[in-house]
Amino acid sequence: MGSSQSTSEEHDYQLLADRTGFSLEQIRILHKRFKHLTHDKDTLRREDFEDISDLTFNPIRSQIVEAFFDKRNFGHNEVGSVEEIGFEEFLTVMSHFRPARQHLTEEERDKIRQNKLRFLFNMHDKDNDGTITLDEYRHVVEELLSSYPEIESETATAIADAAMLEVASVTMGQMAPDELYEGITFEHFLKILKDVEIETKMHIRFLNVDTTTMSCGK
Repeated sequence: MGSSQSTSEEHDYQLLADRTGFSLEQIRILHKRFKHLTHDKDTLRREDFEDISDLTFNPIRSQIVEAFFDKRNFGHNEVGSVEEIGFEEFLTVMSHFRPARQHLTEEERDKIRQNKLRFLFNMHDKDNDGTITLDEYRHVVEELLSSYPEIESETATAIADAAMLEVASVTMGQMAPDELYEGITFEHFLKILKDVEIETKMHIRFLNVDTTTMSCGK
């Protein structure tokens, strides 16, 4: 029976490896971290992230945690959020933080880049309306600046508003005086980050797991 269970587990791990690009050894390591986080349960909840010291002072901690419970990030073309996730969902979300490996084709690299940028966009488009609004963007900037106590909230708001105006000028060009900029669409988002190597810069570290060492792409 033990041999049968081990074979089944290996099969499940191989399916996860094929889907996420993680190696079998990396999946075993992440499964141990997952069980540590859940206190040996089969599902993970938001409160399980509270003990992760690496995330405590991360200015976008709330967005990172919510990303693990956002159905848009599970690869099933669903929207909304869930209260708890299993290991498969946990691994799928973790795969978004892995840098692309070398020697990918242009098509493979473009696909990975699009997936990462869509994941990043979803983190800030909280209401899933396809647009990062000024309020959503202001919230991001205020959280990023929260680690600087010398910057008051009014100043952070002004910085966010000025940054949004800059984004509008980059993505829309010259706007009419009465024209309202409704927010950042995904197409605008791609344009803003066109010169950023998101494939190598987007990573996360917690529970002694550093995703910069887990390259994605087969």
